[in-house]
Amino acid sequence: MFIFDPTYFIFIGPAFLLGIYAQFKVKSTYAKAARLPARLSGAATARHILDEAGLSNVNIEQVPGHLTDHYDPRHKVLRLSGDIFNGRTLAAAGIAAHEAGHAIQDAKNYAPLVIRNAAVPVASFGSNIGIWMFFGGMILSSYAFGPLLMWAGIALFGAVVFFQVVNLPVEFDASARAKAVLVERGIVPQDEMVHINKVLNAAALTYVAATLQAIMTLLYYIMRARD
Repeated sequence: MFIFDPTYFIFIGPAFLLGIYAQFKVKSTYAKAARLPARLSGAATARHILDEAGLSNVNIEQVPGHLTDHYDPRHKVLRLSGDIFNGRTLAAAGIAAHEAGHAIQDAKNYAPLVIRNAAVPVASFGSNIGIWMFFGGMILSSYAFGPLLMWAGIALFGAVVFFQVVNLPVEFDASARAKAVLVERGIVPQDEMVHINKVLNAAALTYVAATLQAIMTLLYYIMRARD
């Protein structure tokens, strides 16, 4: 099986290490920014940004967990974890602003976000069924339908790669919107933005690592299918 194939680790190793480094950067930059005070709580920051953008219809809810913050485009709800919702820190302000950036993208029909949202069901299916189809095809490779099953699995996993690639501009744009609006609205002074920049840049690096890992995994599957 592939878990004993050293070639697999050669393919995904660099992206895996980048992911570990990105997670470390997220934790360290977040911990530092979480100790620095901000004018508004995360919830108040998001509410201010949304209202200024004419999105008073977007609700803000507190959800359990740590860094479980996200924007739900189906229900038009921005969900913030407790530390971000209640925290009056630079970390909370930056992350809340980033999620508010996704709500603004949604309101403006930002093309990459529209494409990403449409790709979610196929990518979710491909990340589960596609992998099983690929390895099922490997096991049954001696039969005529085995290779076909492998390539079908590869095609489905390709949807995961497509989702990850499209997700990059979505996340980068949301961070860019957050950084701009925090300064423009006077929520965070320019000289304190360095800490928010570090948090959001570290978060962006996790998406880069996930995309690279998905791409390299796909290339590994293709290589094995052609053996």
